[in-house]
Amino acid sequence: MFNKNIKLVLTALCIAAAVWQFVEENIGNGIMFILLAGIFVFLYFKNEIILLAFLRLRKQDFPGAKKWLDKIKNPEAALVKKQQGYYNYLNGLMVSQTNMNEAEKYFKKAVSLGLSMDTDMAMTKLNLAGIAMTKNRKREAEKLLAEAKKLDKHNMMDEQIKMMKQQMKRAGQPKQQYGGGRGGRRR
Repeated sequence: MFNKNIKLVLTALCIAAAVWQFVEENIGNGIMFILLAGIFVFLYFKNEIILLAFLRLRKQDFPGAKKWLDKIKNPEAALVKKQQGYYNYLNGLMVSQTNMNEAEKYFKKAVSLGLSMDTDMAMTKLNLAGIAMTKNRKREAEKLLAEAKKLDKHNMMDEQIKMMKQQMKRAGQPKQQYGGGRGGRRR
């Protein structure tokens, strides 16, 4: 809800107030201000609106998540670089159901900005591989699948990767002609 610079200013004010309370020998108040400063530092690195959008997505509430993300008017100014990556990642997930071209743009931007967790990056690359596969860019899809497999250290997406590889094999096989028996000709 607050700009990232405002969060830094509030953190500095809370720390200053904590030091003042410690000097005045009000230890409890000083500890409370330190904890409050910790909350602002946490929210600097983990944007509250993105966290709320993630919660909506976990409940499969796509319109609710979109509503929360739309509250971020200027993501370049309001968010840290990694938060911008997650902003694009979430938008890509929501748009991927309807508009693959737009989803591809969001996912590529999320990859370029970076994501904190390897599993999120693997999911992004898996989605990009699926989009590349539907657009008949087999080499790009294979490369993205290999990168996703490498990033998926806990094998959480193992089944999805195997399914996509099988679909790519089926798509790459030539279609068989069904004649009438062994030679393909009837006598």
